[in-house]
Amino acid sequence: MSNALTFARPYARAAFELACSRHALGEWAGKLAFAAQAAADPRVTALFGDPRVAQEDLAALVMPQGETADAPFASFVRLLAENHRLPVLPEIGALFEEMKNEAERVLRVNVRSATPIGADETARLMDALKRRFGRDIRIEQSVDPQVLGGAIIDTGEVVIDGSVRGRLARLEQALMH
Repeated sequence: MSNALTFARPYARAAFELACSRHALGEWAGKLAFAAQAAADPRVTALFGDPRVAQEDLAALVMPQGETADAPFASFVRLLAENHRLPVLPEIGALFEEMKNEAERVLRVNVRSATPIGADETARLMDALKRRFGRDIRIEQSVDPQVLGGAIIDTGEVVIDGSVRGRLARLEQALMH
């Protein structure tokens, strides 16, 4: 994984700079997401090491439909193919998305709760997180019955454990000390 990230980082940075210079971050994010998903498909992954498959053909497999051959994104994918870096497209896409979120001052937050959170409560949570982190918030919710109650909020760097399970664990620690 770290080796793939090492290979992916300069390409992600180059893609980000190119997209920024063309004011097309959203467009490139969508195209990279498509290419990354295609490159992660096991049927495509199996072809990456096959010497019978030309690199141009592999590039065409991960190219979004309707992308013209002279488009900057097509040139980028061809460059990846020439350098045998198509297998790291998922990492390139993820790094690009991180850079895009940072540039747009967006924080992706994963909220795990025992039951789905209602729209009003989600809006209040988004407002509170926006005040705390000073960034726009995008919440991804998931239901995890093991949380028992409350929620666990994960920003990637900060984890706020407001779950019943977490509170019980902290109470147990306090009673033991």
